[in-house]
Amino acid sequence: MKEKQAHLKIERVQTGVRMEKRVLKVLKALAEYHDLSLGDLLEGIVLHAFEGKAPFSRETLKLVAELKRIYKLELDATASHRLVEE
Repeated sequence: MKEKQAHLKIERVQTGVRMEKRVLKVLKALAEYHDLSLGDLLEGIVLHAFEGKAPFSRETLKLVAELKRIYKLELDATASHRLVEE
């Protein structure tokens, strides 16, 4: 059984972040699937990345692949830092 961890008090701020439309759709669907807010999902991804850890299980990666197919998201990590707006 998982040990219950204490909650950590933090201060959140509102931010306006521009993101590729289909990437955002996949993130929103993933957050909804896991019953998280988009902000909570992004915080988790970033905190894992800061430590060089993978944020998703194999099962979640399968879900991400399916969501990418549904939303026609063909971008992968090689597209990072190369995206330009029309």
